[in-house]
Amino acid sequence: MSSALAVAGVTAVLRGMLESWLGEQDINIALNGANADVTAVAPDTIDLTGPNASPRLNLFLHQVSHNIGWRNVDQPAGDARGTRTTNPPLALDLHYLLTAYGPGELQAEVLLGFGMQLLHRMPVIARQEIEDRLPQPLRASELGRQLEMIKVTPEQMGIEDLSRLWSALQARYRPTAAYQVSVVLIEVPGEGQAAQPVLTRGAPDQVNGTEPGVLVGTGTLPTLPGITAIRPPDLQPGAMLGQQVTLEGHHLDGMSRGVHIENRLLEVDRIVNATAGNQGERISFTVPNQPAQFAVGTYAISARVQRPGEAQARESNRLPLTIVPRITNLPLSVARDAQGTATITIQCRPNVRPFQRASLILGSREVPADDHLSATDTLSFAVTNADVGSHLARLRVDGIDSVIVDRAVSPPVFLNRKVEIT
Repeated sequence: MSSALAVAGVTAVLRGMLESWLGEQDINIALNGANADVTAVAPDTIDLTGPNASPRLNLFLHQVSHNIGWRNVDQPAGDARGTRTTNPPLALDLHYLLTAYGPGELQAEVLLGFGMQLLHRMPVIARQEIEDRLPQPLRASELGRQLEMIKVTPEQMGIEDLSRLWSALQARYRPTAAYQVSVVLIEVPGEGQAAQPVLTRGAPDQVNGTEPGVLVGTGTLPTLPGITAIRPPDLQPGAMLGQQVTLEGHHLDGMSRGVHIENRLLEVDRIVNATAGNQGERISFTVPNQPAQFAVGTYAISARVQRPGEAQARESNRLPLTIVPRITNLPLSVARDAQGTATITIQCRPNVRPFQRASLILGSREVPADDHLSATDTLSFAVTNADVGSHLARLRVDGIDSVIVDRAVSPPVFLNRKVEIT
């Protein structure tokens, strides 16, 4: 594979080939004794008139596209932790404009003819040619050692496409031929992962050493542990610290039952023991009552269990669980100051971290919390132009609200979470 220097390497190799080709053909006579240059610059930077105007061929990379054949060979992939598992190459096609310039009559046509002759003569650039033409700063590109060879093919561009392109370049049109160079394979830095060879289908039996073989189920459910739903208590959308949560699924019975709780943003990666019981359809656990470690947020939850007859624990699929905030101390009454501002201070669990956005919702009005520079369980809210009266209060942290509705009764009712502003 090539490195990121390969794009510049292709341009340098093509420029060197054209330069040598013009030197070998001795075209000075056809150019009325003028010397021709080969450049690789933007067309709008080339002088068309004046003392610096001279016959030249210019190679300009105007577009880079993904190669159709290679783009679906493999896709970048990662595991649940974000670790890269595959490292496919970045496959690119390079689109060039070969433009001829000449202040004298027919000079541009002469140069364009010789340039097109070379690219027609060498549709595939030999590896040794690449090694010889690469300048020293670009030799680290490994362009000549990549899997695919570099191929140059003419690219048909209509008058309308050329007109739009030259208008975008803000340059005057000159005789031009379009080419596609394919394919450049750029290796993306980083490590991938490869699975080890399979020695046995399952852990061998410790007594006779035989392997268990392939697990075959007679029903429609998978034969491995899996969870299908997470049930917070009291039909609530999330769970508070210290509450018991039930996971529903299949093949959840066995030994060493536990629950894996993870949130990479909040730096939480814990395995907690399941509560007593050994049912195959459900497994329960208590959310750790640790307000400093478990913040408000959405966590990935999976079940861990060592199935009967197996030597190691298996982990199920993952489903989300939201840990919601809880107001532990809400003032019953708050008086406004002379300017009509009511300052409400509450206590909550778990602690609100500095990067989390907290607000207090009074009725339908949302009031942001005062700044807090460290994790805290105490928040203050300045309610300007506060309305006098009783207001239903709930805490919102990163878009997650505290429980305000009792869903265990039918029909649901609001909980008594009110503050009186006088």
